[in-house]
Amino acid sequence: MTARLLVAAAGLLIAIPLGLILAFTALNGSVGCGQGQDGGIPPDYLQLYQQAGQKYGIPWQVLAGIGKAESDHGRGTGVGIRDGANRAGAMGPMQFLDTTWAAYGVDGNGDGRTDVYDPADAIPSAAKYLKANGAPADMYRAVWRYNHADWYVRRVLGFARGYSSGSAGVGEELCALPAARTAVAGRVLAYARMQLGKPYAWGAEGPGAFDCSGLTMRAYQYAGILLPRVAADQWRQGPTVTRGQEQPGDLVFMHPGAGGPGHVGVVVTPGQMIHAPHTGDVVRYASYSARSDVVGFTRPASLMEKK
Repeated sequence: MTARLLVAAAGLLIAIPLGLILAFTALNGSVGCGQGQDGGIPPDYLQLYQQAGQKYGIPWQVLAGIGKAESDHGRGTGVGIRDGANRAGAMGPMQFLDTTWAAYGVDGNGDGRTDVYDPADAIPSAAKYLKANGAPADMYRAVWRYNHADWYVRRVLGFARGYSSGSAGVGEELCALPAARTAVAGRVLAYARMQLGKPYAWGAEGPGAFDCSGLTMRAYQYAGILLPRVAADQWRQGPTVTRGQEQPGDLVFMHPGAGGPGHVGVVVTPGQMIHAPHTGDVVRYASYSARSDVVGFTRPASLMEKK
């Protein structure tokens, strides 16, 4: 990393606030799975980008842009990504130089080590570096400091814009799977994607933070359907869908209790959801396929289809 960390926002990303970019590009209502050169962000990397972005006040899409440019989110086969160093002396998935790592490396996962090859350490270290070099106030400078090249800044920002719009793909499992079945479901997904990376706060309904049912309520409100405020009441409104038949835009309910389910998320593809998990976390993608506490699914979009 010759000063590499892309918190970029050069002309385009910073001249236009990231939130506005997200809002504009999400209006197409599609799930937005990246085909072609950009591929998808592996779920474990996505979570790390989002967590580091929240902690350091850096758009996670910029961190993901750096990760894409440096190592294809750890999937690259070049020298220095998993061990050793490349000819420039850069190491790990975020490609730090030895001296820069000594100054900015952090123990991101609390295992007592600062491991340049561990994305759980390397990604928050990149966020720390960007912050120290002017981000988010001067994103272009921060990203340029990461690699001292205008072409590099443009490349990182291009990836970041793609992740903001959903066109570059987020989560490999999401690619090549069906998009929203209806325009209503598409708008629900678009809204949920716009909230990725925002913090969880109990009782919050946006715009800066959400709890689980606050997120789903606002997503459906964005699509023109009013849902009750809490997960248990949203579950009772239905209509229910048999497991295995859920589709993008449906709701998935978890945490069974005497009064009804205590948690809810938006189905992105079968087995994957966007949800606001709990205090200390952010709105993010997650898998529900292996969870043992899934109560069931509903399809509120069908309420509008029947009108």
